[in-house]
Amino acid sequence: MKHTTPTGVTISVVVPAFRAAALLPRVLAPLMAMQARGEVSEVIVVDDRSPDDTAKVAAALGARVLVTPQNGGPGVARNLAAEHAAGDVLWFVDSDVIAWGDGAQKVRAAFADPEVGAVFGSYDDAPDGQHWFSRYKNLMHRFYHQTARKDAATFWAGCGAVRAEVFRRIGGFDVETYRVPSIEDIELGYRIRRAGSRIVLDPTLLGKHLKVWTPKGALHTDIFRRALPWSRLMIAREGVANDLNTSQAERLKAVLAGLLILSVLALPFALGLWWLPVALAAAALALNWRLFAFLRGNGGVWFAVRALAWRQFYYVYSAAAFVWCLFEFHVLGRKNRLHVP
Repeated sequence: MKHTTPTGVTISVVVPAFRAAALLPRVLAPLMAMQARGEVSEVIVVDDRSPDDTAKVAAALGARVLVTPQNGGPGVARNLAAEHAAGDVLWFVDSDVIAWGDGAQKVRAAFADPEVGAVFGSYDDAPDGQHWFSRYKNLMHRFYHQTARKDAATFWAGCGAVRAEVFRRIGGFDVETYRVPSIEDIELGYRIRRAGSRIVLDPTLLGKHLKVWTPKGALHTDIFRRALPWSRLMIAREGVANDLNTSQAERLKAVLAGLLILSVLALPFALGLWWLPVALAAAALALNWRLFAFLRGNGGVWFAVRALAWRQFYYVYSAAAFVWCLFEFHVLGRKNRLHVP
């Protein structure tokens, strides 16, 4: 669908924030600089009823501050901002992401194409000084957003922008289904595409991620906030796109990872088959060689080995979640379990 918005679009930056007082000085600095240069019209911080001084800090730094009626998650915060924003484009930046200084230029350039309804970017290759696991999580995100096709199947709201007219017309984020931070941006992307607009992945639209991950926290998020709800959405409504984490290559890697882990678990009962896990490990390394080289270049060989080993585990539990959802949908008849409470 072609949009009539002129090339010189106005941009409203939207930062949903909860307990973000400590991060906002770093997050808002480049955004307020863009506003001072006239590259964005306004910077809106939506305080989601934080127990700290998020709203006070944002106001002191010069942002326009809105407060949600009650704590409702980033989808609620972004929807509230969209009701008040004046810009032609809503540029969403998470409160733990430091947008690069040329971000507004990248956003504006994307919307020069009248068929583009949304654009999103990627984390940079220098996440904040972190434990190896946080670095792994953030660099994995970067790898997939740097190597995926540019005509995207869905959307990411960590550093992504949507035409305000499109966003309002399709009803914004589905905060009734996704009541906690989950896949609300992915689901929004499906609706943007159905409305006739293109979604573009611009790998040069960058942000530095400040989030600190732990294996326990990642497991909970990956399974209950990502894999299960996304699997249910794909099975019930959207289908499996050949893109990002659900590409055909990723599906093949998941199958191989499952076989590898099963062969390792079976080894004590079949020592004569020691060669099988070795062969499967070699095959996994070959299939993931581009990723391994990327990780090695951003953290050394030992970092790459640990990260790639965890990735095999990730493939298995994500695939298991998808298989469970297939069973749930087709065998148990639970066809409307999209809600994430």
